[in-house]
Amino acid sequence: MEAPDAQFGIVLVTAPSREQAEYIARALVESKLAACVSFLPIHSIYTWNGEIQSEAEWQLVIKSKLAVFSGLEAKVRSLHPYEVPEIIALPIQAGSHPYLQWIADHVDATC
Repeated sequence: MEAPDAQFGIVLVTAPSREQAEYIARALVESKLAACVSFLPIHSIYTWNGEIQSEAEWQLVIKSKLAVFSGLEAKVRSLHPYEVPEIIALPIQAGSHPYLQWIADHVDATC
């Protein structure tokens, strides 16, 4: 089966804990908004309410179709504890055809 003409992307989201990252990851995969979510510990330095913050966080790397970004964003917002969570999409410019087909097979573009 050929991969459909769809744009694929990586969506980045940070979470405050491993448990929260796994909760969001499972919800996205179960709802077919993501084919796979990897997450790893990171450390972030950022400005919030006029002060520089330094926090341990978890980076989610979400493999999906860009066509479902609005649904994915809504799902993350509904589950995320941050007032302004990071939710940014980066297009995949090229990739292994079998892997992109696998994403296509596991993300429901009607979400």
